[in-house]
Amino acid sequence: MGTPAASVRIVRFGAFELDPKATELRKHGMRLKLPEQPFQILAILLEKPGEVVTRDELRNRLWQSDTFVDFDHGLNNAVMRLREVLGDSSDNPRFVETIPRRGYRFIAHVDESFFMPTHGVQYPAAEPAPLDAPPIQAALPVPESSIPPESRIRRPSARRIALWTAAALALALLVAALVVFRGSNFTTTSLKPTSLVVLPLENLSGDKEQDYFADGMTDELIASLAKIRSLRVISRSTAMAYKGTRKPISEIARELHVDAVMEGTVMRVGSRVRITAELVQVSTDRNLWADTYESQIGDVLALQNRVSTAIVNQIRINLTPEDRERLARNPAIAPEAYENYLKGRFYWNKRTDENLAKAIGYFEQATHQDTHYALAYAGLSDCYSIVGATIFGTMPASEAAPKAREAAQRALEIDPTLGEAETSLATLKFNYDRDWAGAEDDFQRAIQLNPSYATAYQRYSLYLMAMGRTQDSFDQINKARALDPLSISINFSLGWRLYMARQYTRAIEQLNNTLEMDPTYELPHLVVGQAYEQGGNYALAITELRKAVDLSHGAPLMISALAHAYARAGNKAEAEKLLAALALQSKKQYVSPYYFANVYLGLGENEKAMDWLDKAFEDRSNGLVFMKMEPELDNLRSNPRFIALQQKLKFPG
Repeated sequence: MGTPAASVRIVRFGAFELDPKATELRKHGMRLKLPEQPFQILAILLEKPGEVVTRDELRNRLWQSDTFVDFDHGLNNAVMRLREVLGDSSDNPRFVETIPRRGYRFIAHVDESFFMPTHGVQYPAAEPAPLDAPPIQAALPVPESSIPPESRIRRPSARRIALWTAAALALALLVAALVVFRGSNFTTTSLKPTSLVVLPLENLSGDKEQDYFADGMTDELIASLAKIRSLRVISRSTAMAYKGTRKPISEIARELHVDAVMEGTVMRVGSRVRITAELVQVSTDRNLWADTYESQIGDVLALQNRVSTAIVNQIRINLTPEDRERLARNPAIAPEAYENYLKGRFYWNKRTDENLAKAIGYFEQATHQDTHYALAYAGLSDCYSIVGATIFGTMPASEAAPKAREAAQRALEIDPTLGEAETSLATLKFNYDRDWAGAEDDFQRAIQLNPSYATAYQRYSLYLMAMGRTQDSFDQINKARALDPLSISINFSLGWRLYMARQYTRAIEQLNNTLEMDPTYELPHLVVGQAYEQGGNYALAITELRKAVDLSHGAPLMISALAHAYARAGNKAEAEKLLAALALQSKKQYVSPYYFANVYLGLGENEKAMDWLDKAFEDRSNGLVFMKMEPELDNLRSNPRFIALQQKLKFPG
């Protein structure tokens, strides 16, 4: 007898079954492709169906706590991927319910069963038949006359058989010829991938505090390769979504539509850094290149350029002279400046008031520690550009714009080929200088310098929407999404553009998808609320806008939008209460005049609204650059003062 097999626990719900031992999720018996982290989340939720599993519990089970790892983003992405595979929705969940600010709960009926697996089980050998058993008789042929006519098989004639044989032979020869042709053609082209993703480098330092360093090295390799014009490189936000997953490279490449994948490790010990990397061509599952590089931390840019050059050489891309010059440039960086730059980028990517303030601090330290560090100046310019914009509005444009301009210009003095700095300069011309032609020229140059820099397309799309060139704007934001499909910022941007184009239903749908990625991101809640308000659904609008206020800890932009909605809903008292709170807030911090104008618009006091819009013009508020498109300004379009103000902005066309 064989050894009994251990029973296996199978969890069934609806048409699905989860096999934890085999790490498989199946639907109607067919295996589904589910990355490791979403699979683990599902398994954890199924351990106690009907009960809330907190975000902290999931976080502790899936990741170790670390200052420089964005757990929330990773968890939100993993849940979003799980829902995609299950065909589930956060709005009307059938399986995974979101418990706001707490966690998730599995709500479908669950069945558990145990079975004896056949794989690897030894069955008893057949016992010999007794000697006196009757012999087994062969089956006798059945007379054709006894078979019903409709069940009889017609035997083809010899001529027909000969014709079929000839046709089959011809088809086989044709297929063989096609295989040879396509095989030779594939061999010619397969060595030249034109798109790739750099997967997050694994931190081998043995210190989770160094995760930010490994992430930063990944960012810099992406940025270095992205500047090669003939190569499409997936952006940072999307690449980082694969951190910690063990998904096959072929699946990742298929999801991102890339030809090649680079993966590797980074180890930092003291002042030494070692990168081990390999490049895999997906179509052939062939390792094109693998190597190890080591340097002092101050020479880390030279090390990154060596890796980038090796990749370019292996995929045989034709470089422009400018590309070659950039790859040959190996500037040394002060180690402490590089550390602070990586921390600045980490906080910049979080896009909140508090984190932007931290990012500014780190970037400023980096520029003081190394006055020739172009990327640190570009990062500083990005931060000042955004904190002075209406969407954040935490610093007057008169203070933020000069700082942003000085940093961008300094970055371009050091490195005139830096697309990131060119994008920052274009943003300044658009947001604050109202130099429409100059802004467009600079956005186009930034894209030319770095065709894989998703932010350049994103900002150019913003400019085009402000100019009323709606379709062009959508074309550019879709290019940004193609480069960075999992970026929360870019996915929000698409939703906002749909709102500006008056496509409110589509805007709400897109923004809810964005909230699947991160329910704590306040900006999608803001624009969802505004879209509901434009559709006349004030109750839902106020609900969403109150979430935006809470999540932003009472940011002036959110208070202004909520007051506007209350006023439009007829609750004048609540709107005036929020207006008073905004006035009180302005005594403690900067509050853009545009926010006050918005509240008075909701109250129907158009002349007071115009007074504040005139102040916003003098204050160089970038909210006015969207005058042509903003739905909330529609009631002013026939107002003579509004028309005169729009003429002062000298929009093209």
